[in-house]
Amino acid sequence: MKSYQKLRVDVPQASEAGDETADGKPLCHQKLSAWWLGGGLLTVAALLSGVTVWVLGQIWWVQHEAPPLEKCVSIPENLRFDCYPERSTVVTRELCEGRGCCFISTDQPAGSADGVPWCFYPPDFPSYSLGSMNDTEKGMEGFLTRKTPTYYPRDIEKLQLSVELETDTRLHVKITDAVNPRYEVPLDVPQVKKKAENPAYTVEFSKEPFGLIVKRRASRTVLLNTTVAPVFFADQFLQISTALPSTYLYGLGEHRSDFLHSLQWDTLTFWARDVPPTESSNLYGVHPFYLIMEDGGAAHGVFLLNSNAMEVVLQPAPALTWRTIGGVLDFYIFLGPDPNLVVQQYQQVIGFPAMPPFWGLGFHLCRWGYGTSNETWQTVKAMRNFQIPQDAQWNDIDYMDGYRDFTVDSQKFSTLPQMVEDLHRHGQYYVMILDPGISSTCPPGSYWPYDEGVKRGIFIESTRGTPLIGEVWPGLTAYPDFSNPDTHQWWLENLRSLHSVVPFDGLWIDMNEPSNFRDGSSEGCSQGELDNPPYVPAVLGGSLYSKTICPSARQSASTHYNLHNLYGLMEAKAPGGCALTSIRGKRPLVISRSTFPSQGRYSGHWLGDNKSDWKDMAWSIPGLLSFSLFGIPLVGADICGFSGATSEELCTRWMQLGAFYPFSRNHNTQNEKAQDPSAFSPAARTAMKEALEVRYALLPFLYSLFHRAHLQGYTVARPLFFEFPEDVATYSIEKQFLWGRGLLVTPVLEAGADSVIGYFPRGVWYDYYTGTPVNSSGESLKMAAPLDHINLHVREGTILPTQKPGGSTWTSRRNPLRLIAALSRDVNAWGDLYWDDGDSLDSFAKGNYSYLVFNVTQNIFTSTVLHSNVEATYITINTLTVCGVQDEPKTVTVNGKERPFTYLTNQVLTMSDLQLPLSQGFSVRWM
Repeated sequence: MKSYQKLRVDVPQASEAGDETADGKPLCHQKLSAWWLGGGLLTVAALLSGVTVWVLGQIWWVQHEAPPLEKCVSIPENLRFDCYPERSTVVTRELCEGRGCCFISTDQPAGSADGVPWCFYPPDFPSYSLGSMNDTEKGMEGFLTRKTPTYYPRDIEKLQLSVELETDTRLHVKITDAVNPRYEVPLDVPQVKKKAENPAYTVEFSKEPFGLIVKRRASRTVLLNTTVAPVFFADQFLQISTALPSTYLYGLGEHRSDFLHSLQWDTLTFWARDVPPTESSNLYGVHPFYLIMEDGGAAHGVFLLNSNAMEVVLQPAPALTWRTIGGVLDFYIFLGPDPNLVVQQYQQVIGFPAMPPFWGLGFHLCRWGYGTSNETWQTVKAMRNFQIPQDAQWNDIDYMDGYRDFTVDSQKFSTLPQMVEDLHRHGQYYVMILDPGISSTCPPGSYWPYDEGVKRGIFIESTRGTPLIGEVWPGLTAYPDFSNPDTHQWWLENLRSLHSVVPFDGLWIDMNEPSNFRDGSSEGCSQGELDNPPYVPAVLGGSLYSKTICPSARQSASTHYNLHNLYGLMEAKAPGGCALTSIRGKRPLVISRSTFPSQGRYSGHWLGDNKSDWKDMAWSIPGLLSFSLFGIPLVGADICGFSGATSEELCTRWMQLGAFYPFSRNHNTQNEKAQDPSAFSPAARTAMKEALEVRYALLPFLYSLFHRAHLQGYTVARPLFFEFPEDVATYSIEKQFLWGRGLLVTPVLEAGADSVIGYFPRGVWYDYYTGTPVNSSGESLKMAAPLDHINLHVREGTILPTQKPGGSTWTSRRNPLRLIAALSRDVNAWGDLYWDDGDSLDSFAKGNYSYLVFNVTQNIFTSTVLHSNVEATYITINTLTVCGVQDEPKTVTVNGKERPFTYLTNQVLTMSDLQLPLSQGFSVRWM
């Protein structure tokens, strides 16, 4: 029997100069004390009033003693950071105080999402201490040391801290194990050689316990303050908290929630999961990035580059806690100060989004349940018959033989190649679905994708070293390991084989969380700590392998434990976009369900399997605005809803809203009535057609917005506060949105409504259809909204390039342009147009494009051609409409020659039949 010793340690409190909380008040610290215990040296920093240490041989077990009651009750409820986040255990006083934490029960159930935590850290809970910091070429570095073991296994004693001042508006902070390498996300982030010369921020440190304080240099606003709670860094539990400068917090996806997050004890979980969009659940993608608005209208953002399962706890302090169960703490802080700049700076790290093909911005139509290729074809023909714009027809998994990838049902879809040929003859396109799960049950030699995949060793493996088998639509399936470079060639060869039969134009990659109808695998999962970690974030299903594959599964780059959240990105990055580019030699269109930071470089996203109800339609706006923050501008929801039965009114309103999704696709499930526009009454069909024609008219404007997103990281669909950051009334608006800076969309989101209330920030807004001005002092206005109308308004100072709509982008792209100038109060306006062939690779980089800038100053409209190519010579500008002309002109001249015009009493001036070549500059004067 081994002996043990017991020792009580009392450490007096002391404060150190220079350490502050978020509000500038000094922190309370404890002095260091060293004690010799049973042959080992234990250094204790920032202890509570006492700690009991049991020493048994070389194993320590630390039983913290409860802090004094007066310390606990002095902590305001909103500043109580949860010390016992485990959901599998109801926290008791004994469990809580055994961790050395405060225990005060409330009226709320323990662990309630709406309640204050019962168990919380005292202000002097032991944490890491910071040694001296040394200067480096990029900033500073130092080491953190934990003197007291924590209650999570494999606590890491020594950490390395690096602080890199990468640019004047970007700070990079990384905390990792100082001794043993840990998994880090292989994101291709920019590297700097030396630190910024004039950073817009200051960085301060609390040495003991360790804390980091980042302030905006100009305003002294505290952006980050990690001294509010202790830092944890165990092998499978990492935690760090920060105070927030305001409650206006956005991002942190993918979740179904308000665009403006609630900080009332809300927990957001990050673990890619196949589940229809549901509140309070982890969904398809993972984006640990937030943007926050500060007092006065400045903004900043924070990005945690970590791919492990995690959760973020929001509390009304305001404060935020990051918890993750692997990897490192790798933070980027973006100083903006404009919210648009924050998103641009974020994308400078993760990469700017790809430029979509022009046809990808047209209207797309799909359903699961067409049944046959002829039925699909009849839908396309019906759309043409009613002259409803459509660019792409899609098919769900029904086209496959037994739901197996890279196959076509030779009976029900025998005419699929002919249908695709017909689409191409009409300037339309075809997109088909592919799931990652590869059927594993076919007789040997009968299904090349599986047989060859096993031969090449490209499938994810179980801990036994054999392909992990789960279950998806075709039954038992294996999962390609997209982190393995050999998989990319195998995938390309499969796509080439399929494309030789059906020459598809785009890919829809679904079920790539990855989804699994079983939990883990056909044989379950191991009992190890990868499948059953000491701490499990609040994931749906309660385990990391719920409806997905085992975290212990082996992949080429690491374990699935580390790579799970990257699966959709890895599929889109190489097998998706690169393979499609290789096959077609043109700009790819890929739409993915699961996403991760940098996904916009390779694919767009749709918001998943929503429902055909009014609430889901309204939820789509926060969804598309959030993905705009995440650098994935090509985003939209299933118009009219995926599951359930839509109504004619709902589908009409949703088609009007969906006409302004950056990615516009109507999609529904099997065993429900068709919901494509041709399936409804003449009145509804006409309303849907008119909404789509407005979209097609605005495609030159939308395409130019995507160019700016691709080139500089601007958002396409944009929240109002991005343009009006000093107007606090815009901070919570999620029922309206902007295209770019200049087009305001105000949809109807309620049944039975014939009017809608919209907020108009200060300024002049012009009705898109009539040009009638709305002068607003910053107010909400009620507008008529009959069933055939969606309200659109053009912001003063904006020039919109529009085009006569056609039945597809192929027909509309050669039509004449109409320019709409919305004059500001000081009679100015600006706009631009980017134009290329819409499909070629690297058009901008190769110089194969046209770029024009439009201006209005002192009653003169000018078009300046900054770059031109042959595409522009085929297009003319036929109409110029100027809204806000105060007095009727006596004459109008175009390039010095007098031309006829019309002037309406609502102050709209129009010049028609101009026939001006797009490739040549011109000027129009009115006086």
